[in-house]
Amino acid sequence: MKYPLVSKVFAIGMVAAILGLVMLRIDGLVGERRMRQQQAMQGVEQSLSGPQMLMGPILHRACVEQWETAVGEGKERTVANNRRPFTLMAVPRTLQVQSEAKSDVRHRGLFKVNTYAGPMTLEARWDDFSALQPVREHPGSRLECGPALAMLSVSDVRGLRSARAQVAGVPTPVRPGTGLPRYARGVHAEVPAARIAETAEPLTARFALDLAGTSSLSLVPAASQTDWSVKSDWPHPSFGGRFLPARREVAASGFSAHWTVSELASTAAAAVQRDGELCEPRLAASTEDDEANSGAPNAKCLETLRVSFIDPVNPYVLTDRATKYALLFIALTFTCVALAEILGRKRVHPVQYTLVGMALALFYLMLLSLSEHVAFGLAYFAASAGCVLLLGFYAGHMLKSRWAGAAFGTGVGALYGFLWVLLSLEQAALMVGSLLLFGVLAAVMVLTRRVDWYALVEGWRAEQPRPAAVQA
Repeated sequence: MKYPLVSKVFAIGMVAAILGLVMLRIDGLVGERRMRQQQAMQGVEQSLSGPQMLMGPILHRACVEQWETAVGEGKERTVANNRRPFTLMAVPRTLQVQSEAKSDVRHRGLFKVNTYAGPMTLEARWDDFSALQPVREHPGSRLECGPALAMLSVSDVRGLRSARAQVAGVPTPVRPGTGLPRYARGVHAEVPAARIAETAEPLTARFALDLAGTSSLSLVPAASQTDWSVKSDWPHPSFGGRFLPARREVAASGFSAHWTVSELASTAAAAVQRDGELCEPRLAASTEDDEANSGAPNAKCLETLRVSFIDPVNPYVLTDRATKYALLFIALTFTCVALAEILGRKRVHPVQYTLVGMALALFYLMLLSLSEHVAFGLAYFAASAGCVLLLGFYAGHMLKSRWAGAAFGTGVGALYGFLWVLLSLEQAALMVGSLLLFGVLAAVMVLTRRVDWYALVEGWRAEQPRPAAVQA
């Protein structure tokens, strides 16, 4: 062959292209497994409860204003009856919430779903009831109002295992529904009419719940002053919503957090009385998902405080991140093989490059399959150790030297170590990756600084078999 170096580079390029297609298939398999995990989470939500969002207690009462108007003149004069239904609402002056969420991991096949359950108490206090007093818009009209209700909105009422209420310190029956079409799901307790008169003393309403949910717990700070304390045995919380907790403590045994939000900083109390919407909390399966869900909210969505129960070592998220470095990883390994070929003056066939690349690609498939059954760290160690031993053994025969095979296996093991660092350091992954590439380039330049590339190419040409002479 006239240009052996060009043909060799072309053959290795074709091998890399084939490996790229293989990695695309593996990446598609990772995406499929992630989708199936999402389906498992949705299945648990449909059977248990979804992410929970609570709002209240809030006082409201339905009123109707009726009046008569004359239409026409003389004999054609008629009297029309008109009515104007409206709802009066009053958010509390103070809202104090205490929550305990005990983690309860559920499994749907191979997939793990983070759920929680525990007691939650919400105590609200009203000092002023002027917002609940109807005002006539038409002189001489008749005003009729129903009983005042202290309502509590819950995004998924299936998670309410029990609910008790006290109004003004008196136990009060809890009824389903909120009485408000805009926030239909929840519960309510009736308030005596005498307790909401303009001259009435301050009123307290307390709801005690046994609440279950999935993935996240949210609270709308619909009060002039909201204080929310959360305790849980889950060691990996992610705090979101529109406000971060004022205090938080996170340890291996769990976390505690406390929010303090004033109406001076939040629009929730005013938005509830206008056209604010209780937007459904979305699934937060992972850190990446939670960050993606924390973008700009809908203008009508009520502000919330939120804590998500995430799994930072989600095997599908980490495997997906690992596959993004696959082509770079294969390129670095091929560079090591090429250096061994050049410096050791050993010829490596493109078929041998293909086998080395396939071993590297199978690492990601083994990582995905093993991580579904054991912890991700253990799966990573087992898959990488198997590939290092296999490649070290094969390189020893490929390069015709046990020492060269051991050195090659050590180099591949170091690359797996760097990949683990990239997976562990989310914020510094770009910096570590760029430093690794710079270090590899520097090593290649140092090791090949004395290589005479022209002499190397001429040597390869001389080694090519010559055609036999044709005899007459």
